[in-house]
Amino acid sequence: MHAHYDGGIFDLDGVVTHTAQVHSRAWKKMFDEYLAEWSAKHNQEQAPFDMDTDYPIYVDGKPRYQGAQSFFESRGIELPFGDPSDPPRMETVCGLGNRKNEFYRELVETDGVGIFDPTVEFIKTLRERGQKIGLMSSSKNTRDIIRIAGLEELFDEVVDGVTAEKEGMRGKPHPDVYLRCAELLDLEPSKAFVIEDAASGVEAGSRGKFGVVVGLAHGDQAQALKDAGADVVITDPAELTVENMDGWFAERKG
Repeated sequence: MHAHYDGGIFDLDGVVTHTAQVHSRAWKKMFDEYLAEWSAKHNQEQAPFDMDTDYPIYVDGKPRYQGAQSFFESRGIELPFGDPSDPPRMETVCGLGNRKNEFYRELVETDGVGIFDPTVEFIKTLRERGQKIGLMSSSKNTRDIIRIAGLEELFDEVVDGVTAEKEGMRGKPHPDVYLRCAELLDLEPSKAFVIEDAASGVEAGSRGKFGVVVGLAHGDQAQALKDAGADVVITDPAELTVENMDGWFAERKG
């Protein structure tokens, strides 16, 4: 066991798997479809959903319905929240969130699940060192995704959107889900790391007082991750090595 840390928690989408891109495509399809319907109904033009600006600000890393509501509010569109059981064609936040999930599952079935090989290799090395590894995701599809990708054996504990809903936990940027995962792993947050690609997840890790919070920046998100509280920002998962993690903890403890 390393002197500075005993394990860590990985976000799924955009850190372990390439499914963040699939989520963003599914969100765009749903939002653009609904915005066109809304514009025609209200005779008021709405610009299409922008994956470069709208996705990271309003949706990325958040639980499904929270993300949908956040975006609709940004456009001044008032919808009843509804219920998670609402069908995908119901004009509620939950119904439209479920429509997005329908599109997401179709895309996964069609395209499969890509993984970040350097992240997986890093996890395997940590496991060989006897460290505890958790997986955290806001997605309710998490267990299906890791099963399809063949990654089930990599994680000692999984906390996902299903767990959060069942246990009444607040989503990111609140630290609840990360702290719950640490608790299940029997990890002291100060002796564990969090790796996230979403600003809301970085903020959750920072607020949870984890020993090191690593932001994995895609595109031009580096500054947003720093602003959210990342201790370290990287742009390539190949930078996830035991040597680097040892060094980041040593710097934090120094």
